[in-house]
Amino acid sequence: MMNDFQTKQAIQQALQTIDRQGLKATGLALLEAMGYRSDKRLELSPNTSTEFINTFSLSGKLNPQRALLDQWQTVDLLFQLTRDEIRASSQLQLNFGASNRVDNTIIESYLFLAIGLVGERYTRSQLAQITREINKQFNMPVMVLFRHGRALTLAVINRRLHKRDESKDVLEKVTLIKDIRTQQPHRAHLEILSDLALPHLADKYGVTNFVELHRAWEQTLDSSELNKRFFREVANWYFWAVQRVTFPHEAHPDPEVRNATSVIRLITRLIFVWFLKEKGLVPDDLFNDRKLKGILKAGVDPKGSTYYKAILQNLFFATLNQEMNTPSQPDNRKFRGKASQPGGRDQHHMIHNVYRYEAYFQHPQQALQLFANVPFLNGGLFECLDKPDPADPKTKLRIDGFSDRADNPLRVPDDLFFGDEREVDLNDVYGTSNKSYKVRGLIHILDSYKFTVDENTPIEEEIALDPELLGKVFENLLAAYNPETGVTARKQTGSFYTPREIVNYMVDESLIAYLEAKTEGEIEAKVEAKEEINLALASAFEARLRHLLAYNDEPHQFNSVETAQLIEAIDTVKILDPACGSGAFLMGILHKLVFILGKLDPHNERWKETQKEREIQPVLHDIQIAQRISEESARELAIQRLQERLKEIEDSFENNELDYGRKLYLIENCLYGVDIQPIAVQIAKLRCFISLIVDQRIDDTQPNRGIIPLPNLETKFVAANTLIGISRTGPTGQFALRDPEIAEKEKALEQVRNEHFKARTPKKKRECRDRDEQLRNELSEILRKRNLFSGPTAYKLAHWNPYDQNTAADFFDPDWMFEIKEGFDIIIGNPPYINTNEMKDVSEIYRRLYTTAYGSYDIYVIFFEKSKIIAKPNGIICFITSNKYFIADYGVKLRELILRDLTIVKLLDLADCKRVFPAALVSPCITILSNRAAPYNTSVDVAVLKDEDVKLLPNVGFETRQIKELASGTNKIFDIHISGSTQTIIDKLVKNSLELGRLSDVRTGVMGFDYWSLAEFIYDGPFKNGIRIATNGFIDRYEFTWGKKAKLYKQDFYAPYLDINECPLNENTKDLFRKSKIIIRGVARRLSANIDEEGIGLLVAVHCAVIKDPVKTNPRYVLALLNSSLLNWYHVVKFYTARIPEGSLKYPISFLKSIPIRQASASEQRPIITLVDQILAAKKVSPNADTSVLEGEIDRMVYQLYGLSEEEIAIVEGSDR
Repeated sequence: MMNDFQTKQAIQQALQTIDRQGLKATGLALLEAMGYRSDKRLELSPNTSTEFINTFSLSGKLNPQRALLDQWQTVDLLFQLTRDEIRASSQLQLNFGASNRVDNTIIESYLFLAIGLVGERYTRSQLAQITREINKQFNMPVMVLFRHGRALTLAVINRRLHKRDESKDVLEKVTLIKDIRTQQPHRAHLEILSDLALPHLADKYGVTNFVELHRAWEQTLDSSELNKRFFREVANWYFWAVQRVTFPHEAHPDPEVRNATSVIRLITRLIFVWFLKEKGLVPDDLFNDRKLKGILKAGVDPKGSTYYKAILQNLFFATLNQEMNTPSQPDNRKFRGKASQPGGRDQHHMIHNVYRYEAYFQHPQQALQLFANVPFLNGGLFECLDKPDPADPKTKLRIDGFSDRADNPLRVPDDLFFGDEREVDLNDVYGTSNKSYKVRGLIHILDSYKFTVDENTPIEEEIALDPELLGKVFENLLAAYNPETGVTARKQTGSFYTPREIVNYMVDESLIAYLEAKTEGEIEAKVEAKEEINLALASAFEARLRHLLAYNDEPHQFNSVETAQLIEAIDTVKILDPACGSGAFLMGILHKLVFILGKLDPHNERWKETQKEREIQPVLHDIQIAQRISEESARELAIQRLQERLKEIEDSFENNELDYGRKLYLIENCLYGVDIQPIAVQIAKLRCFISLIVDQRIDDTQPNRGIIPLPNLETKFVAANTLIGISRTGPTGQFALRDPEIAEKEKALEQVRNEHFKARTPKKKRECRDRDEQLRNELSEILRKRNLFSGPTAYKLAHWNPYDQNTAADFFDPDWMFEIKEGFDIIIGNPPYINTNEMKDVSEIYRRLYTTAYGSYDIYVIFFEKSKIIAKPNGIICFITSNKYFIADYGVKLRELILRDLTIVKLLDLADCKRVFPAALVSPCITILSNRAAPYNTSVDVAVLKDEDVKLLPNVGFETRQIKELASGTNKIFDIHISGSTQTIIDKLVKNSLELGRLSDVRTGVMGFDYWSLAEFIYDGPFKNGIRIATNGFIDRYEFTWGKKAKLYKQDFYAPYLDINECPLNENTKDLFRKSKIIIRGVARRLSANIDEEGIGLLVAVHCAVIKDPVKTNPRYVLALLNSSLLNWYHVVKFYTARIPEGSLKYPISFLKSIPIRQASASEQRPIITLVDQILAAKKVSPNADTSVLEGEIDRMVYQLYGLSEEEIAIVEGSDR
């Protein structure tokens, strides 16, 4: 059997035979190199699409348009692979049997086809579509090897049995290993093909049938594993790099933060350029160490940073941000001018779109040719952040350090890009010891992976790193240096990111709720107007919407009127992510809207006309005004601008792929993002840019290689504090921004920002920004003079500069920043989870602004309230957050707000989805709300998901509950886990019971400052005046486990004792410690308690109950109930959302107080107390004593005490929780 190296060699040799032997022979050789061979072959002669159709009787079945039959040059059936061929393999000798059903899948064989296509390039969607169409005709998975030009693509499809008709298969995702070069295959392609080799899969997964083999293929082709591997490498490189770079101190006063953000910015810029290289817009030579040695001078930079300065900075700032040279403008791209006097300034001082570091090149003018064919991209992404200080223009603020001055502190060593693999010590970073970490140059890392410019979808996936990767890299690296998540993030493998399947689900549900609400409005209007409507179609509207949003190739189910309404609804939707991070949700919603438009309007006729109409209407209004005042020149100028704009719209549709025009105008008119971190906003914009670049056609006969410069998104994505707005009522009590002069300035500002979005040249951008600043200053002066705003507010508004990429506004106002006056239709995202105890500087401000800022609240809570304020009536709010607000005391005001002012559309608890959220610090949930009040008997869809459910979304079992059933008790806890028979049992428990909080004084141990104040008063072992003090680790059911190791104050303790006399605790707490009581563990996998008769102290999250009348209610009786299976079950179903990700449950005071303790007479209590005494006596003799029989007897008595039936007992004991 071949080893890994030999397998790769055989694969490479097989690929290289294609020119001599043709596709069929190469396909057979390639599969044999991978361990797959079979004599079950069928010769197609001639090997044409017609013969293929005739041979398999596919006439009238295979859709020729969808299968692109006119593109088939050849087709060959390579072979059918069955278990007999695998068993016969002399190399493997596998015990390969028949496929029993596994995960609702039965596979008995594979079929391999080879199709030669006439064209050179095909999109992922085209090849996936052919694969899907072929697989519809066969009852086994058909793997297709395509040849197009000088490359191959291998397409693999997943399929499963239809749930309702098992005679049919459901075709799922098509995965492609795309554009495999036959002569010089990329190393990543050789790796993946080698990993798919049968001997490798047999050794790694122990496959014994085709379903297992297919699962092994699926796992090997799982792009998430590829992403994790890539992130691990980049993370190691990042932590190595931040220790070795130097950036200008103006970037941030804290060098750790400065280096972190600067290196993240470097990584994201470079990865974006790598995607451009994949598109063919940036030459490979700029990243070829061998080629660069003939271009750059060695050792010329005193800080060893020649490559970053001479190549990358010049590429970023003076190439991608500067127009290409043309015959009429041959000097756009050039080196900066020379100063006339030594040490003097030249005419390009602080002008950053000219080349620098001329002395670093062996032949400077030849070097310019390296950059000559890189198109101008615009978009602000590659604008140098160095700038004059606004407060003192003579002072220069260096952020990027794009300067060839001798005093430039910038240092980014060359070996960070081209260094060979080496071992480095990152143990302090990762919190490990004696572990070795490997790093290598970033260019080497990038070069070892295959990239694709197309973002993967649920039904099409290329095995390559796609643009979503940028978001993952950013959010994980940001988490890695964030104090709240730092160590945890560094130990994980890139999981601080909302998974794609969750984003897709939230996007779909938000759009369905929005579109359904828009249509309901249309139906209600028709009813009021007594117009005839089709009620059957109206009632089935949601089902038809779901069909529209589903990734399938079926035609949509809407008539022409409904189609027009849907396109209009899409065109007018306003969508905000208030904490956008890297833009995952906005990109998800962009791609889904593009997909919908592709179904509704395949050729963009309606969408294009909609965009033209948008431009025509305001210009017609301007022309009418010009005519009224006889301004002929104004009228002509308006018409000229309109003609230019209509031509731009026409060009954007005609000269690019169909999706380009869809994406461009959705980004311009529908999508908005806010984040408090400027670099997050930059990356969100960057992902929009990649999405637009992918659908542009390169045409080297056209200016700028046919690439339309990217739009400017500074007023679509802003860095700001979403949670702090501005007060619109000034000292005079007048409502601001309603003055006619202010309205005129506002309109001018809006027009300038629209022009800036579309500005295609650096000159036009500068003009718009200068005009923007002028208008802001004029507005500030008017606001100040009219006393409409307070002075500080007027100043804040006017001096917010959307074009400053390195600062964040300390406020957010949708009207001022986005010209959104009526609110957003959809607000979607993943707000931050930060307890405001960690944000002392702003937590009190938030308390004054938001009613939901209650108790020890988490910041995500007030994002809900803010969203209610800025959403339109009936607007949709869709968040993934911690589920703690369901039950936590701090969530009570949010629950009240939701129940009073909003409508719950769906609640999904995801806390059991451990594989989907492997690094979650909290248990997540999805909340979907509508911004309207709902009656208390409104129905709500709720679901509790496990890992296997996530892939099935939205087709999981939702349970319909009424709000009045969902929200229980005075605190309106969301009992998402309780319904039906569960509720019946709980009703029995509560009936004839008293809450523990009424029978006893329920208290908790020392917390916060008190905890830290005890450090010098706790000793390991007994001493005079000392009392035992318990942590959760010492508490179990009916026993204290003294002698176990516990970590207190960063030290190990085995029997901690507290100096009760000398410690600084108040007398009430000391008195509590001395009392007899029931001690209850605060965090555990099940409810656990023990009796304390010696006087034990309680530390963090340890609770207790002091029975008020121990004669009437014996503490041992209460102890038995607390330790019983029944009350443990009660906690699980009532407070399951309080569990933490590792699986333990929290037992908050609010729950303990509410535990229903059945009132029992002394005679009813006595037999239970007797059993408790026996258990305690046994545990005293031996802590390891087996008391399960006694505890089982107590459980039986407790069931009887509360009156449970046999069926109800079975429910309690059968619970998987």
